[in-house]
Amino acid sequence: MSADQGAQQDAAQEPTGPRPPARRSPGGGVLAAVKETVLVVAVALVVSLVVKTFLLQAFFIPSQSMEQTLDIGDRVIVSKLTPGPFELHRGDVVVFSDPGGWLGETAPTRRGAVGTVVAEVLTFVGLLPEDSDDHLIKRVVGLPGDHVVCCDAQGLITVNDTPVDESAYLAAGAVPSERAFDVVVPEGELWVMGDNRPESADSRYNTDSEPYHGFVPVDLVVGRAHAVVWPLPHWAWLGHQSGFDGVGGVPGTK
Repeated sequence: MSADQGAQQDAAQEPTGPRPPARRSPGGGVLAAVKETVLVVAVALVVSLVVKTFLLQAFFIPSQSMEQTLDIGDRVIVSKLTPGPFELHRGDVVVFSDPGGWLGETAPTRRGAVGTVVAEVLTFVGLLPEDSDDHLIKRVVGLPGDHVVCCDAQGLITVNDTPVDESAYLAAGAVPSERAFDVVVPEGELWVMGDNRPESADSRYNTDSEPYHGFVPVDLVVGRAHAVVWPLPHWAWLGHQSGFDGVGGVPGTK
């Protein structure tokens, strides 16, 4: 028998049906699932970190200074694109780092060792909101160069000689300010106030604080608060405030 005839005979003897699938060991399937889970979690953490660093971040409201716009315990989403690609406007609600001496000592949240590490990691990547240890949230009333005065004959704050209607957001029963002031906002800085004026230690009450004397450098602004996202019954969009629409530039300047 020739070699070709032998090969043909061997081929004829081979099974022609589908071959059974290769058996996987139980350990191999578990290992693949673990690898896939780790990869998904890693990608999610990287995406969260990128979003937190460049786009959005959650913050926790710790005090009553912004009532009734923001209640204690609310979570807000802050856009880091303002200031930046988008400009700040009068009436915007902003989160900023303490300019120095605005915040008193706060009691740290008590957690166990594991809970502390987990909370710090989740906060770092943006899956938990930042706490209030060194951040504040207020409303922008004066932009760089603005002349802000309290108050006119009607009891309203004026910006560049224009009365501002703040009735849409002031806390119930609160007046625009119990304390008189007359300031010109330096370049690169802001004049900010809380919506709950009697309970807000804002620009008005920090004029003796070094080195900014009640003003907030724009460089310390983390971003603009766009919406309340938690708890769900408090959901609200923190949009444009029309009370500042008539305010122009500083009188006598271009």
